[in-house]
Amino acid sequence: MVTFAKERWWNREILELVSTEFRDRSVEYYRYALESGVTTINGKVARPGTIVRNGDRIENIVHRHEPPVTSVPIKIIHRDDELEIIVIDKPGSIPVHATGRYTKNSLIEILQTDFGFKKVFTVNRLDRLTSGCMIIALSSRRAKLICEEFVNGTVKKEYIARCLGEFPEEEVTVEEPLLTVDRQMGLNIVHPDGKYAKTTFRRMFYDEGTNTSVLHCQPWTGRSHQIRVHLQFIGYPIANDPVYGDSKVWGPNRGKGGVSLIPQSQAAPDIYYPMPSLITPKNASVSPTAMTAPVRSVLPREDGTDIGISSPVPLSGEAIGIISKLRRMKDEEEDNSRWRDVIFRAKAALSPKMTGADGIDIRTLGLHPRNLPQPQHPIPPESTLFRQESESEQASCAPNDDHNPDSVVDAHAPSNPSAKVAPLPINAVEPLTPLKIDDISQVNPDLPPDPALFCPECYLPLLPDPKPERLFIFLHAWKYTTKEWSFKTDLPFWAAKGYVWATEEKGCDDAPTS
Repeated sequence: MVTFAKERWWNREILELVSTEFRDRSVEYYRYALESGVTTINGKVARPGTIVRNGDRIENIVHRHEPPVTSVPIKIIHRDDELEIIVIDKPGSIPVHATGRYTKNSLIEILQTDFGFKKVFTVNRLDRLTSGCMIIALSSRRAKLICEEFVNGTVKKEYIARCLGEFPEEEVTVEEPLLTVDRQMGLNIVHPDGKYAKTTFRRMFYDEGTNTSVLHCQPWTGRSHQIRVHLQFIGYPIANDPVYGDSKVWGPNRGKGGVSLIPQSQAAPDIYYPMPSLITPKNASVSPTAMTAPVRSVLPREDGTDIGISSPVPLSGEAIGIISKLRRMKDEEEDNSRWRDVIFRAKAALSPKMTGADGIDIRTLGLHPRNLPQPQHPIPPESTLFRQESESEQASCAPNDDHNPDSVVDAHAPSNPSAKVAPLPINAVEPLTPLKIDDISQVNPDLPPDPALFCPECYLPLLPDPKPERLFIFLHAWKYTTKEWSFKTDLPFWAAKGYVWATEEKGCDDAPTS
């Protein structure tokens, strides 16, 4: 990724910048990545404290592991080339646009790559976790016309949801205003200063075996997370909703009746605990010169003191605690699998060979290649583990000061672009403690004891795929209707009577197990 500094980035430390501008990862991950040397400013490695200036050219290299998505395929339920539209059934877990760590596993990318559409324009959008009917225009002109119908409120929207508990048999209408109180989490709550929202719910059936109800939902307005928050407010959250249905975050009532609205400016959020790195498992001793950087003051995003900055109203202590817990839960579930999601600038320090001196595949041992004996013949400068690079690319990617993480980087000092920087020999960095399967299991006990499950490029332990029901929520856009047209999908498979799903301890802890 290459970009030039935007005006709002000027005169800011790069760690503070990326941790506030980008929401995909935790501050601890960004700090680790910067200390690993994956980012350059004007061709020089940027450390966490490097200041971004006007005109700076920022380059970042990562080795991505896209999150898993459901194996349920995208279904095209209607196509009209003359009207330039297609109607699809989007599976839950697939984001509409490439965002964060999702690129190939995004709806637009799949439609263009797998279905052969040259250009598509979304009309209505669904959350990543939500499945259902989406109208896709094949031209910007058609997209604008259909979008106007949604904006003008002429489209009748009908959803299907599965909620916890026995929902009342009579029709229930909820009219509660919604307010976004944390943009990083996208968290919404019922608040009198929020935007008006109205949803009507009708029970289709109650499943006594799972203590859940399948509902027909009709949102009369189009607020973010409207159905999810309204169901939570009346005490029937979506059964597998990881944000609005977790008792560990919202308490035993799961946010029924809303949260306290009394501002508590002096309330301190829960302590924000950074997640351990897979490279530094418990009880492992790692060389300070290999893994540490100068001690810095904790950023607001790290200790949670930035909670409430993006909120349009002062938050109560209860709301602050909920946001803090949701942040921590997100980091626990996602960041452990991403700590080594980087390409080190010192690529020559990584052996391109996959076997050690005894011929054993290092992936079966869980060893970092720096732990291997130094080869008899030095690695050629053009040989890299990941891709071939030109001399100019090698020069721009090489860390400064012999790769001392404690050195201070001046990204704006004059440089000699013609100078060739020699690759880092293997023995220039002190060896890391061998990463063994037992160590990884201490960090993530869910990791299966299969030593072959390692990425062949970055040696990242490949975590098992989550249970399918944790990839999406039981919320489905079922039908859209106007005076001129109507489109609908089949009912989702989880809306069938007798459906039982597998769960994990995280999330809705009292949901049924199979």
